[in-house]
Parts: sequence; C-alpha cells; structure tokens
Amino acid sequence: MSALAEKLADKLAADVIAHVEATGDEDMIKIMGTALGDSSQTLQEAFITSVRVQRAAIRAQELLRRRIAEHASAKVDD
Repeated sequence: MSALAEKLADKLAADVIAHVEATGDEDMIKIMGTALGDSSQTLQEAFITSVRVQRAAIRAQELLRRRIAEHASAKVDD
C-alpha cells in the first residue's frame, strides 16, 4: 500500500471519527468506505484499517485513563 494512500486514509479516518463522535452518525463510516471503494479500493482498504486502528487506540486510551483514575482514587481512600 502506498504511503500516500495511508496518509490520506489516516487523515480522512480521523475526520470521520470526529464527525461520528460529535454527531453519533455511525453510518458515515460505511458511506465513506463505499464512496472510496467506488474510486479506489486501495484507499478504501486503508481507510477501513485506519478507522479500526484509530478507534482501538481511542478505546485503549479511555481504558487507561479510567484505570489511572481508579488507582488514584483507591490511594486517596487508603
């Protein structure tokens, strides 16, 4: 996969994820994937992968923040 496709897909995925988080419009990911697939299968695959990776990273960061907060509050309670 080309570096250009990955770079474009990463930016587009971040923008779409931000839209989904702001609006709850989960359909936008599928709509964008379909639109990209109509013109570039390479960009479509890179976009879908980037959405999955970025969302996994977001979930992991949220989990880490919760765990840090839990441990911090547990120490205060001791």
